[in-house]
Amino acid sequence: MEHPINILERYWKFTSFRLNQEAIINAVIEGEDTFVLLPTGGGKSLCFQIPALAKKGICIVISPLISLMKDQVQALNNKGIKAMSITSGISYSQLDTLLDNCVYGNYKFLYLSPERLQQELVQDRIKQMHVNLIAVDEAHCISQWGSDFRPAYKNISLLRQIQPSVNVVALTASARPEVVEDIIKELDFIQPKIFKQSFVRPNLAYMVFHENDKYYRLETILKKYKTSSIIYVRNRKLTLEISTFLESKNITSTYYHGGLSNIEKDSNMAAWSQNKKQVMVATNAFGMGIDKPDVKTVIHFNLPESIESYFQEAGRVGRNGEKAFAVILKNNSDATLVKNQFLSILPTVNFVKQVYRKLCSYFQISYGEGEYLTFDFEFNTFCKTYNFSSVLCYNTLLLLDRNSIITLSKQFKNKVTAQFVISSSSLFNYLETHQDFSMIVKSILRMYGGIFDHVTKIDLMKISNKASVSETKLTHVLQQLESDKIITLNLAKTDAQITFIEPREDDKTINRIASIIEQQNKLKQHQVNAMLNYIENDSVCRSMQLLSYFGEKDIKPCDMCSICIESKKAVTPQDTNTIKKRIVELLENGDKSSRDIISTLNCKETDLKIVLKLLLEHHIITITPTNTYKLSHT
Repeated sequence: MEHPINILERYWKFTSFRLNQEAIINAVIEGEDTFVLLPTGGGKSLCFQIPALAKKGICIVISPLISLMKDQVQALNNKGIKAMSITSGISYSQLDTLLDNCVYGNYKFLYLSPERLQQELVQDRIKQMHVNLIAVDEAHCISQWGSDFRPAYKNISLLRQIQPSVNVVALTASARPEVVEDIIKELDFIQPKIFKQSFVRPNLAYMVFHENDKYYRLETILKKYKTSSIIYVRNRKLTLEISTFLESKNITSTYYHGGLSNIEKDSNMAAWSQNKKQVMVATNAFGMGIDKPDVKTVIHFNLPESIESYFQEAGRVGRNGEKAFAVILKNNSDATLVKNQFLSILPTVNFVKQVYRKLCSYFQISYGEGEYLTFDFEFNTFCKTYNFSSVLCYNTLLLLDRNSIITLSKQFKNKVTAQFVISSSSLFNYLETHQDFSMIVKSILRMYGGIFDHVTKIDLMKISNKASVSETKLTHVLQQLESDKIITLNLAKTDAQITFIEPREDDKTINRIASIIEQQNKLKQHQVNAMLNYIENDSVCRSMQLLSYFGEKDIKPCDMCSICIESKKAVTPQDTNTIKKRIVELLENGDKSSRDIISTLNCKETDLKIVLKLLLEHHIITITPTNTYKLSHT
């Protein structure tokens, strides 16, 4: 068997492993069931890729993230390592061929979504494969208490039955203690090797600033630290708005969101990665697989939905070991906005039942039918037909997807392409006999200068506005132009595809996942509240709050976050012993938040911060996962 360090050098060009990597790899190679908790940027993928390359056979990787699967497969193929991913949208015959290739074609990695494990064909072929390792990526998805819980992850236990002698490695970047226990239980680990790297980032200063003018604060931070930065925002519109604002202030910037084409994403990513642009303004679609070491600041312009997602996004800063900053900008309206965005749009069980019934009716699926049928899907038309809120309906479809009732394959809009295939003089001769097309054609020519030379992506909404016609009328004209061989036209008719995984049983189908829906809604509420508690708690070191949330013990103030810096400035005029005594007496009656304490004690906030910090340092009190305080001995 080849030594892991040789594999690392040959394929990845590194000469040494990161902290814990080598010990993890050796445990996996030795056939141990292994749990790996490494924060973002810790190098989790190598922990299963190198053991798989060291042993004969194929590694099966379970992952819920199609984009990440494709990226990892592409990266492996680029290194000359045979890998493939099997996702949705593949026909039965294609699936049959791909699985045969895994059995006979010397492939080293097969990436699967958890839903694929439900198919008998997949199970049968895996029995025939020489499997050397089972890797479960994003393992927190198997726990009902983890963010992004996916019931299909329970199917992974089938792999243990199909390949009982093969060990499993489970990997995640963020999991609270109860989630870790749940993962180990669900995957039927026996005497597992557990590797948990501390979440402490000693070079990272966590900052929360209350700002009425967030734009001005962005400008001052980015002009002070003129190195690589990421700004996370809530929606696609803001990515462009903030990027444009920064450019107007002579701060080079680009943007990234899920609606951009692959070419636009790659171009903007390259400009930022190569430091041609200082700032990347992005939605949370940006980040998977990002490992740029010189990022100096990550700024959250809007509040994240959870501590888990915040910690992961903040973790993309300072990977070169130099001092770096994770900043949240907040104002008085943020709490309401984050609740509206993440809590008010949680679908109830009854609403899910309603959407599911209408979805089946929309595609005329009979009761007991529909299993593995795929349909083109116009989301906006569906919402208008049944008068559904688009946001609430979209979240319901995502929920049905996560729970393996359907598969939703999203295809972004604006995929209409056209090219004029006759000369400009011939075109104007044509318009003389089709004068009612003139305004539309002229609008297209003014908006898309290269449309005679190459196939061009066109925006129907913008054209219809410019030509003052409806999109329906515009579509008819384009189709006529195509029929008359004036243009070539590729007219996108849908924005998604839906595959029904289960046969239609109406309420019975949803009743099976009702408890999961309710539990996940409660979890989301808990996560949002924990995030709000974090930004509102101005008494305890930011790093301590985050580490406590993830269950770490014996933690100390970081001396570099916004709270620690503020507390250093203050000089306590009051008798700290008196405040200490009053806090202890108050906590003897139960846990209290910093707001409860200050309202009861009626002391200065700066004094309270200093005393709370002292009590924490001396282990007289502790902070709970919900950012309240309690006496250490209770």
